[in-house]
Amino acid sequence: MKIQSSIFIAFTLFLSTLSYGQSGYFEDALRFSQNVPAGSARMIGIGGTQWSLGGDVSNIAGNPAGLGFFRKSEASITFGYSDWRVDTQYLGQPRQYNTSNFSIPNLSVVFASPKGPLNRGAFKGGSFGISIQRIANFNTEYGFFSDEIGSTSIIDFYLQNAIGVPESQIPGLGLTGLAYNTYLINPLLDSNGNAIPGEYDPVIGFEIGAFQDENITQEGNASQITFSYGANFNHKVFVGGSLGIRSLNFASRKVYNEEFAEGPLFNTSLRENLFINGTGVNLNLGLIYKPIDHLNLGFNFQSPTWYSLSEEYDARIIAEFDNFYYAPEDITLRREEAATDFILSSYGLNSPLKVGAGATFFLGKNGFISADVDYVDFSAARLNSNDFNEGPDNQAIRDFYTSTLNFRLGGEARLEIFRIRAGFAHFGDPYSNSNFDRSMQQYSGGFGARLNNFTIDFAVVNRRSNALYNSYQVLDQQGNNIGPFTELNNSIFSGVLTLGITF
Repeated sequence: MKIQSSIFIAFTLFLSTLSYGQSGYFEDALRFSQNVPAGSARMIGIGGTQWSLGGDVSNIAGNPAGLGFFRKSEASITFGYSDWRVDTQYLGQPRQYNTSNFSIPNLSVVFASPKGPLNRGAFKGGSFGISIQRIANFNTEYGFFSDEIGSTSIIDFYLQNAIGVPESQIPGLGLTGLAYNTYLINPLLDSNGNAIPGEYDPVIGFEIGAFQDENITQEGNASQITFSYGANFNHKVFVGGSLGIRSLNFASRKVYNEEFAEGPLFNTSLRENLFINGTGVNLNLGLIYKPIDHLNLGFNFQSPTWYSLSEEYDARIIAEFDNFYYAPEDITLRREEAATDFILSSYGLNSPLKVGAGATFFLGKNGFISADVDYVDFSAARLNSNDFNEGPDNQAIRDFYTSTLNFRLGGEARLEIFRIRAGFAHFGDPYSNSNFDRSMQQYSGGFGARLNNFTIDFAVVNRRSNALYNSYQVLDQQGNNIGPFTELNNSIFSGVLTLGITF
C-alpha cells in the first residue's frame, strides 16, 4: 500500500529531531482531542444525543442548559464494562487482540432549586451539578506477526534518516543514533578505507530481507470533573454553563522485531516506552429553547481544552550478531545494545473547539425522537513547548487533519414505568486527503425503569472503526511511503448500568 503526499511531512519530523525523545506529537493532538458523548446509560442508549434533551445528569458535562429542567435533586452512579477487539491484517495475515476493562464512567449529583408556582418572575429556578466522568479510554493492544519476508526493513528508515548527517552527530539522532551505536548502520567507506561524509551502509546481510512482528500495548484514560449550572426562564428558555477540569494519563509500550533469513545479523529489536500525563481546563455554554411544548431546540459551544502535559520517553535497540568481525573498528559483534536515558519534556496542547445543535420531538407521553449534529475542526489543534520545536508537528496537524461533522439519532419509547431506547451515531473521518475511511459508527440500545424515587437504566453500545498503523516510514523516489502498513479493524463493545435516586 502506498500513502502519498502529506506523509512526507511526517517523515521530516524524524529528520528534524536531532535529540532523543518521541516524534509525532501531532498524533497526540488527535488522540487527546477525540472523545464520544458519555454519561448515563439513558443517554448512551439513545446514541449519545444530548444537545436538546434536559433533565439528565449527562447534561452536567454535555449541554448544561438541560440542568434547568430538573425539578428534584438527583444523584447517580454508572458502572461500565468494555471489550476492545482489534482485528489486524498485515501482508494478508490476520491477528486478533482483546482488551477488557471495568470502570465507573460516571458519578454525578444535581442540586435542584426550582421556584414555586406562585413566582411571577421570568426566572423559574435552576440547578447546580457536579460530575466525574471518564471521557476517553486508551486501553487497547494490537500488532502483527508475519511469516513472510517484508519488502523493506526498519534499517531502511535508519539509513534514510542518516543521509547527509555528519558522523559526529549521528549518536544524537534519535532512534537512528541507537542503530548506529549497535552497528546496524555504519559509515560508508571509500576505496582507501576512509568514511565518506554523510553516507552510510547497512550491516552485511540486511539486503536479504527480514521477518517482522510488532506488539503495541496502550493504557490509560481521560476523565473530567465538571461544575455546571443551568437556569430556567418561563419554562421556554434554558441556559447553562460549566467548567471542566480534565486529567489525562496515557502509556504506550512498543516492541518491534526483525529476524533475518541469513547472518551475520540474526535479529534486531526496538523497544519504546512513552508515558504522558497532565491536566486541562475547558468551558461549556449551552441553550435549549422550547418554541412549542412538543419540541426542544438545543445549541452548545465547547471551548478548546487547554492541556498542560508532561511526558517520559525511553527507547532501546538490541541487535544479535553471529560473532561478526567488523574490521574498521577491529571488533567482534555479538549482542549489541544501546538505550536512551529517560527523557522528560513538557508541552501544551489546545484541542479544537466544538459547536453543536440538536432537536427533540416529543410524542406526547409515549416517548421522543432526538437528533444531534456537531462540528469539530481537528486541524485547529495546536501544540506549544519550550523543550522541542513544535513547528513541524503543528504543520502536520494542519496538513493531516480536517474538520468533521458528527451526527447522532436516538429515541425512547415509554410503557408506563418502563423505557426502551435505541440510537445510532456517526463520527466523521478526521484525516484529510486520504482514500482510507477512518470514520466511526456507533449502534446502541437499552432499557430502564422509573420506580418512585429510584431509577435503573442499562445500555449496550458497539463502536466500529478502521485505522492504519505504520511501523516505520521509508520513502521511494516518488516520495511515497512504502513502509509496512497494518490495517486495524476496531470493535468496542460496552455495557453500562446507571443507578439513580431523586431527593
